[in-house]
Amino acid sequence: MKHISFDMEGTLIDHGYSEHIWGTDIPQLYAEKHGVDLEEARRRVFHEYDQVGGARPEWYDVGYWFRRLGLPGDWRELPERRRGLIRVYPDAKIALEALVSESLLVVSSNTIREFLKIQVEEVGDYFTHVFSAPSDYQSVKKDQSFYRRIIEVLGIEPNEMIHVGDHYTYDYLAAQSIGVEAYHLDRTGKTRGEDTLESLTELMERLEKA
Repeated sequence: MKHISFDMEGTLIDHGYSEHIWGTDIPQLYAEKHGVDLEEARRRVFHEYDQVGGARPEWYDVGYWFRRLGLPGDWRELPERRRGLIRVYPDAKIALEALVSESLLVVSSNTIREFLKIQVEEVGDYFTHVFSAPSDYQSVKKDQSFYRRIIEVLGIEPNEMIHVGDHYTYDYLAAQSIGVEAYHLDRTGKTRGEDTLESLTELMERLEKA
């Protein structure tokens, strides 16, 4: 059985869950703490995000931001409270239901594990392994070393795994460069290429023909 690896946000679920936490909940808590309106809180918080930048692992750590911004409460309650915002793509459900009996499915994501745990629970019990680049390997992106570590943990060769995700560089090029059979998912249909998919049901169709 071949392993099929999926990115999470933008591939299995939309970005609404994380975007709300980072873009609304954290600024709202900041506004309440510091006595400013939400728009001013967003301006200040987004400035702080930019100061740290996505190239540093702490950028992905909600606990770090609670400490840096002086926010009240336990940050771990926030991801659970927003569970209802997780939206699974309909084609993802169809594909996972069809593939789980024929392949070993894993998640390989750049999302922190505290978010991933809840997201995976909402998607369903399909996966043998869940990998988080920032939480498991303190990496800020999915690169060659990330996919090599996954291959090592799974105990397989690169050509025994398929990976699909919506980021052209981190999901497609990085995985493909070490010999993984990689696909770029672009639901907008703007990208054209032999390894480009417009939906995960298209992945099913390709695998059935192989």
